Amino acid sequence: MLIATILHFTIGGIIDICLVIALFMLVYKLTRGTTAQSIFIGVIAIYILWALAKHFNLELLSKIMEGFISVGFIAMIIIFQPEIRKFLNMVGSKTITNRRYKWLFRKTYNKKGEVFNSTAIVQACGHMSNSMCGALIIICRFDKLEAIITSGESLDAQINTQLIETIFFKNTPLHDGAMIIDNNKIKAARCILPVSHSNEIPVSLGLRHRSAIGITEDSDAIAIIVSEQTGLISIAEAGKIQTNVTLTYLQEYLDNTFNSKE
Repeated sequence: MLIATILHFTIGGIIDICLVIALFMLVYKLTRGTTAQSIFIGVIAIYILWALAKHFNLELLSKIMEGFISVGFIAMIIIFQPEIRKFLNMVGSKTITNRRYKWLFRKTYNKKGEVFNSTAIVQACGHMSNSMCGALIIICRFDKLEAIITSGESLDAQINTQLIETIFFKNTPLHDGAMIIDNNKIKAARCILPVSHSNEIPVSLGLRHRSAIGITEDSDAIAIIVSEQTGLISIAEAGKIQTNVTLTYLQEYLDNTFNSKE
């Protein structure tokens, strides 16, 4: 009985420690490169100090630390609100894009029997790349981005190569901002996106790329960027960006994401 109790405690303790370490590593990864990283380290330092005060019976210091910790949970929710949202969105996005569960959500971004018009988008990106015309195209999946759509000009038009190029032409009033595509339609243009504040983004990438990364940090959308300075095409997803992709890769990427039958 005693051996069983010790064994159970040992296994349970190991699992507990592993889960805590994994949680800390995940939070650190989410906050890395942001101002929240230093706050997270400070919170850990306060907790360690409180644990030491409790262990050595330092009553005054222990009470002070308990005061911080008692309100610290609410404070952390407020301070880490963007990171918490990012974490929950990451979990949801991983589930949605997982092949085993993709069929549950397919109808939210690819209607049954309808082929996503990826070719029109790729052709437009190719033409804009050759003419050095900057563009930012956001394609929705599960998250419909209603707040982002309302920040721009509503269109609700079919995806069309010429229309995309016309919208992003430098002299048109809709060229500045992002285009939102959902359910095979251009929902809006000139939309305002959240800008990523990650310190890990290369300084060579401008505001258009930071906006693309920002929206993919806050949602499961895919962003396509055409650089106005270099004409290079990039893809952003889940807060990560792939730069200088080819048109062939872009076509395969969109087809695998929106037209895959798996």
